[in-house]
Amino acid sequence: MNEIAPEVGSHDSAAIARRLVAARRQARALPEYPGTLPRTLDEGYACQDAAIALWGQPIVGWKVGRLSADWEAKLGEERLVGPVFAGSVQAPRSGETARFAVIPGGFAAVEAEFVFRMAADAPADKTDYSHEEAAALVDALLVGVELAGSPLPLINVLGPAIVVSDFGNNAGLILGPEIAGWRSRDEAAMRCATFIEGTSVGLGSAASISGGLLGALAFALSRCARRGYPLKAGMLVTTGAATGIHDIVAGQSSRISFGELGELHCDAVPAVPLSASEDPHA
Repeated sequence: MNEIAPEVGSHDSAAIARRLVAARRQARALPEYPGTLPRTLDEGYACQDAAIALWGQPIVGWKVGRLSADWEAKLGEERLVGPVFAGSVQAPRSGETARFAVIPGGFAAVEAEFVFRMAADAPADKTDYSHEEAAALVDALLVGVELAGSPLPLINVLGPAIVVSDFGNNAGLILGPEIAGWRSRDEAAMRCATFIEGTSVGLGSAASISGGLLGALAFALSRCARRGYPLKAGMLVTTGAATGIHDIVAGQSSRISFGELGELHCDAVPAVPLSASEDPHA
């Protein structure tokens, strides 16, 4: 499991997944991609599927990320998804600070998010959703923070197929309060701001999410169902980086404010290798 040298030749999703998962478990950065770069989103998802099986933890939700216009034109999809695993979700009480374990030398960022919680299982055979059909499956909308993280320092530079291959560049999720009456609220009025070390690094709102919050949820419902992962009651779905993607390193702190809707605090700390009790495959 220590071997992480790049593959030569054809795309090998199983070998790539082994190396990405090993690096995450060992809290070790990968200066180069550990194999042939996935050329398509489907190749990226093949790596993700193999890595999900190796990680061995239940999926409790999905992150949704938006592709740039250039990448959408090249790859044919507007968004991507990645799993959120049990044990990686934090719900700090008021006044508490969450912790973000970042791999030294890897990639880490915080993203202000609006997060749906599902009220019911999605039909396993349904693979296309309107905004209205997606909304009918929602239990609540919450404020939150996606903890974006990877052993690959240049994961976003390498492109969406590479992001997809490594759990969608997800390292966890911080949940805040539910948003009362979200269905009738103006998305532009649900504002948020991100601060790192007390400095403002991004402003936005729910209206910053291209296609709207329900557009992101409808995509997740459709894409996950087509992959054989229909969403289940209680699952969480992030909708996109409302103020942008903000790099963070160990030793820094962040504050994400949603105004009257709530505020979340996070300290970045160095990641350490998983212990045998934390690693189901140890």
